[in-house]
Amino acid sequence: MYTDPIADLLTRIRNASRANLSSCAMPYSKIKERLLEILTERKFIEKFEVGANGKFKELIVTIKANQDLNLKRISKPGQRIYIKKEGLRLIKSGLGIRIVSTSKGIMTGEEAKKQNVGGELICEIY
Repeated sequence: MYTDPIADLLTRIRNASRANLSSCAMPYSKIKERLLEILTERKFIEKFEVGANGKFKELIVTIKANQDLNLKRISKPGQRIYIKKEGLRLIKSGLGIRIVSTSKGIMTGEEAKKQNVGGELICEIY
C-alpha cells in the first residue's frame, strides 16, 4: 500500500521514460485518469488506456520514444500547497505546465487562470 498515488503515477512514468520503456502500467483511479488525459492532450505522453488485470482496473501508459520528462510533485499529503489565481505563472517560458486541482475539477494552470480560480498545485511537468 502506498500513501501518495499521484506521486506513484509520476514516478512510474518518469522511471519508464528514463529506462526507455515503451509503456508502463499502474492501478486505476479517476484522478490518475484525469492527469493522464491532460498529459495526452499536451503531448507529454503518447496515449493511455484503461485495461483489466483480473478483477481490478489498471492504466496502461504508452510513452513517447526518446523523451526526457521532468515530472515534479509539488503538493504532498504531508504538506498541501495551494496557489491563488494570481500565482499561476508560466513554466519554462510556456514549454511546461502546472496541474491544479480546483473546485471546478483538475485542470492545467492556464485553464484555471482563464476560469479565474486557484487551487491545490498538484505537479509541474516540463
